[in-house]
This record gives sequence, structure tokens and C-alpha cells, in this order.
Amino acid sequence: MDRTHQYRIELRWTGNLGTGTSGYRAYSRNHELFAPGKSAVIAGSSDRAFRGDAARYNPEELLVSALAACHMLALLHLCADAGIVVTAYTDDAAGEMAEHPDGAGEFTRVVLRPRVSITDAGRIADAEALHHRAHELCFIARSVNFPVEVVPEITAAGPPSSGPLPAGTAG
Repeated sequence: MDRTHQYRIELRWTGNLGTGTSGYRAYSRNHELFAPGKSAVIAGSSDRAFRGDAARYNPEELLVSALAACHMLALLHLCADAGIVVTAYTDDAAGEMAEHPDGAGEFTRVVLRPRVSITDAGRIADAEALHHRAHELCFIARSVNFPVEVVPEITAAGPPSSGPLPAGTAG
């Protein structure tokens, strides 16, 4: 049986500079995002190209962030299940958005570049293979209508293992 999960976010526009949206340049794009039970507020705006505050997160960055975080969480889960010990994970994710003359636009792709450190050099190929499965499992990547590419780089801090493979792993 499928399970359904609900997610709520509250958004509050904080950009009324005194005259509301009386003109395109008369208001700020600043806003705040909240979630029930969370202590942190995310300060948002539009992209600087659209008169936003560059010091705040914009929706496009948050979408790329969601894709990167979802992939990381799926990979960490798979590595833990496979007995691969991850000691560090970073990602230099980037998204491309095409803007059309009429003001519409859409993302055309996102590239995730995870850099992962594991303890066992003998498991690098296994960890690389798990990136493909993590991509298949990522809820966010499965929900978007543009390609999400994953270009992993995996390094090991230790020598290859010479011991038995973890239970449930074929040799």
C-alpha cells in the first residue's frame, strides 16, 4: 500500500515598502519561509536578475538545494545499508534555467557533483554504483520534468578491505 506524506510551508511576504505593489519597482521581493515545528526561518527573495536581494535564497537555489539534499540522503541510506562507511560528502550542484522573451521560463537541467569520501578503497566501485540507485530513489528528482545529472567523485581514506563482504553482498 502506498503511503501519503504531507508537507506544509508558510510563506510571508516582507517586501511592502509602504505602497505595496503600486509599481514594479515599488516593492521588495523579500519573503520568509517557515515550517511548523521548525525554529529556523529561511530568508528568501527573487533572483537578483529579477530585482531580488542577492543576500537571500531564491526559489531557484532552493530547488537545486532540494535536489542535492535528496540525492545525498538517499545515497547515505544506501551506503549504510551496503556497509560502505561515508566520512564526508559535499556537492557543488548547479542548475540552468532558460528565460523566454515573454517572461516565462523553466529549468533545463541540474547537475549534481557529489564528492564523497569513504573508508574502504575497495568499495569505491560499489559506492559509485549506488549513486545511480540513489538518483532513482530521490523523491525530488523523480518529480521534476528536466534532466538531473549526477557526476560523482569518490575517494577513500583507507586501503581496500581484505576481509569478507558484508552480509547480503555478492562477491
